[in-house]
Amino acid sequence: MSLWFAGTAVLPQLTMVWHASLALGSWLTLSVQLGFVAGALLLAIFNVADVFPAPRVIAVSAAIAAILNAAFGLVASEHIFVAIALRFLTGAALAGVYPPGMKVLAGWFKSGRGEALGILIGALTLGSATPHGINALGGVGADSWRTVIYVSSGLALTGAVMIALFVTSGPYAAPSPPFDFAQVTEVLSFRNRRLGLANLGYLGHMWELYSFWAWIALMLRESATSTGDVTANVKRLTFFVIAIGALGCWIAGRAADKIPAAPDAEAARIRQRSLVTIVAMAVSGSCCLLAALLFRNFYAVIAISFIWGISVIADSAQFSAIITEVSDQRYVGTALTMQTALGFLLTAVSIRIAAGIGENYGWPWAAASLAAGPIVGIIAMWRLRQIAGRSS
Repeated sequence: MSLWFAGTAVLPQLTMVWHASLALGSWLTLSVQLGFVAGALLLAIFNVADVFPAPRVIAVSAAIAAILNAAFGLVASEHIFVAIALRFLTGAALAGVYPPGMKVLAGWFKSGRGEALGILIGALTLGSATPHGINALGGVGADSWRTVIYVSSGLALTGAVMIALFVTSGPYAAPSPPFDFAQVTEVLSFRNRRLGLANLGYLGHMWELYSFWAWIALMLRESATSTGDVTANVKRLTFFVIAIGALGCWIAGRAADKIPAAPDAEAARIRQRSLVTIVAMAVSGSCCLLAALLFRNFYAVIAISFIWGISVIADSAQFSAIITEVSDQRYVGTALTMQTALGFLLTAVSIRIAAGIGENYGWPWAAASLAAGPIVGIIAMWRLRQIAGRSS
């Protein structure tokens, strides 16, 4: 997953090479999001993860993504639109890594699945932070930005080999129901009220998450500049702020598995998972607003960013878990695919809007705008918690 933000990590260098604005450069991130949506839909429509062993799908997809990313490094400085197309294809290939990875892990856990999925999302978080870490450690400059790209491809190839050699499907693995176009309207509507609320909560979460990951480096840099701190190692801070989210994923996963005794176990699970998402979004949404209010105090922004990094991703796995429990069990695969596709499609919008606000009105306003997602998400998940156990 280090390939995801490889382009974003070197965005300042490439925009200088291209003599481009942030609006154009932001397509390096947006194209990955859109590619992931396209890839996820194609894999679901053709039921690839059930036709072929999921570990093999992960290994092949990771290898393809690594090659595409390396090709991006070769052509990016001379061919901007080819570079953006390669980032789109890299995102499409990564759709064969993350969702099948969740399928493989779920096949190894019958109990404690919430914590296990939380650890998996924690791995995704660490992978997403890795390019910023490589950037920080390597002192990447205008002439050496390709180091981040090639090292990321090397890490992805290493991951592909590890999966191919050591990972198999678990004893609880089960085929996913095939994608059913006729059920898309069910997922998008509120006929199943619990499913609709869970999707709305997830969209609120995604509005904030990837915009935070995409622009936190710029926010930190702008805050440091406004404070007058020219010595801050923003690259290193960015890595740690994103990577620390892995801790939040583990904590939230453990909390989600602590289901209180109740006559209706399914309703109790939904209420507990919903509570975890509400707490996480309340904390991360507060961080959006606090970062905006204290933007000219760089050290306060650093402290807020670490809390933000922990909370912004903590609830991610629980949304998927809720979808598996509130959707029609014959079409869980379709529900999960549509949830993921809609969420990542929304991130393309929120990333671009945050960039526009940051460029035109200042990054404090961009940080504040991200709070809209958690506010909507909290309302949806609070309502879902209230009606859990009732018929949808």
